[in-house]
Amino acid sequence: MDNRRTFLAAAGAVLAACATKKDVEADAEPSRIGKPLKAYGERAPFEKIARLTPTTKQMENGATRTPLADLHGIITPSSLHFERHHSGVPEIDPAKHQLMIHGMVDRPLVFTMDELKRLPSVSRIHFVECSGNSGSEWGAKSAPDVQRGFGLASCSEWTGVPLALLLAEAGVQKGATWLHAEGADACKMTRSIPIDKGLKDILLVYGQNGESLRPEQGYPLRLLVPGWEGNVNVKWVHRIKVSDQPQYARDETAHYTDLMADGKARIFTFDMDAKSVITNPSGGQKIGSQGLFEIRGLAWSGRGRIEKVEVTLDGGKTWKPAQVDEVRHRMAFTRFRMPWKFDGTETVIASRAIDETGYVQPLRDDLIEVRGKNSQYHNNAVKFWKVNADGSVKNVEA
Repeated sequence: MDNRRTFLAAAGAVLAACATKKDVEADAEPSRIGKPLKAYGERAPFEKIARLTPTTKQMENGATRTPLADLHGIITPSSLHFERHHSGVPEIDPAKHQLMIHGMVDRPLVFTMDELKRLPSVSRIHFVECSGNSGSEWGAKSAPDVQRGFGLASCSEWTGVPLALLLAEAGVQKGATWLHAEGADACKMTRSIPIDKGLKDILLVYGQNGESLRPEQGYPLRLLVPGWEGNVNVKWVHRIKVSDQPQYARDETAHYTDLMADGKARIFTFDMDAKSVITNPSGGQKIGSQGLFEIRGLAWSGRGRIEKVEVTLDGGKTWKPAQVDEVRHRMAFTRFRMPWKFDGTETVIASRAIDETGYVQPLRDDLIEVRGKNSQYHNNAVKFWKVNADGSVKNVEA
């Protein structure tokens, strides 16, 4: 706290010294009539427009990445939430969309969207992260900036109906242990999910950040599976089958599995482990001048709340606790900050997250020692950025 008071006092003195007579006169200018009202809000023309970055030119089977370093707070604007599509974005009329629950249930049910929206609803803040996020971190040369290395993760306020409510109405039969969720996109994306998770906290979502879902996020209905890999959050969901075994569908066998060093494949890696990244300063950025600066970043864990975040200013030799913003939601983005004085000395910075289970975000070498280098998924290693003497920032592994 003393460091933060010193930071604020020094920053205030600098700002006061910069005030000029011209600034005061500019503030005294008479106001002019502004622009008329608009049907939908827009950003100020002076603001840089943050954009999603596509990962492939084959847009019907590809992804875009969230510009995390350009955002504030923990909520990702709906228009900047990362996308992952396997067969393009379907155009679905909500008046015709239905959800069927069948299989090992006493009463197979079909719901229209109107019927679902009449049921008791909840709103919760959760992140969604593609299991392929930070996949480049497995290689010798990884992504040069936050967006390309960590942008397959976003955080929103989601509104919908608890799946447990519908399963109770359908009457799950004894011996049922799995759910098969299927999307209405052309590839019929299907994932198997343990029924215990469905009875715990899965939502059938139709709202995001106060609006209806956007088509790219599963309009008019998707699953929201808190803390679990993005692919199980089936978009455009239209069918849930209750079963006594997993389906071993294409996208949980041929994809989204981890090939271990011994040649065995790890399947059903659901929880996204604790992870963090410094977003400012980070790769591709440049600190304008020497002096006071605030290191900022994001942390999240699929196993619960972020307990604390530590930052290193010497390449991992020592770690210091960062300030963690409140309120800390479970399985959601959490902001962290640390005052820092940049004096032109070259340094290597990084962050590591510790969640409420006590799990500590691992170093890259430690992760590879356990998992090998064959995997493309589930990389949550500590990320190091090098701040050069001129203030430019680069990826240490680039």
